[in-house]
Amino acid sequence: SLCFSDNVVAKAMDAIRQGACIVTDTQMGRSGINKRALARYGGEVYCFMSDEDVAATAKANGTTRATASMDKAAQLDKPLIFAIGNAPTALVRLYELIEEGKLNPALIIGVPVGFVNVVQSKELILTLEDTPYIVARGRKGGSNIAACICNALIYML
Repeated sequence: SLCFSDNVVAKAMDAIRQGACIVTDTQMGRSGINKRALARYGGEVYCFMSDEDVAATAKANGTTRATASMDKAAQLDKPLIFAIGNAPTALVRLYELIEEGKLNPALIIGVPVGFVNVVQSKELILTLEDTPYIVARGRKGGSNIAACICNALIYML
C-alpha cells in the first residue's frame, strides 16, 4: 500500500513548479520520467549510478554505488525530489543525510522492490517528520513505479 505524508502531493507539485530536479537510483527510472514536461518548469532528471566518481567513492568507502550517488546528489544546490525504485541502500543513506542535516529533500518517493533491507529502508523514511514522502510499504515497487509517480505529479500540473 502507498503511504503519503501530509499534503505531499501539493508540496511536490509546488517543488516541481519551482524547478525541483529529480534524482533516481536507476537509469531505467531516469529514462521513464518525462524530461521534456519537467523541463518546462526548469527541472532536470539525474542518475549518478554509472558515474566514474560514484563508483570510485563507493569502492573507497566500501558502500554501494546507490549510497555514493545519494552523497553526490546531496552536493547539488537545488530543490530535489528523490525517486528510489531499486536500491534500499539509497533510502537508508537519504535517511542518514537528512538526520545529519546535510539534505532537505522536497520529496522522497521510496518504492524499492525486493527482499534484502527493502521493508526496513521504507520504514525508516516513514519515521521522518519534516520530509514529504510517498512510500510503498512492503516488498513491492520498482523503478517503473517511481517513474510513474513522478510523471503523475508532473502531469497534474
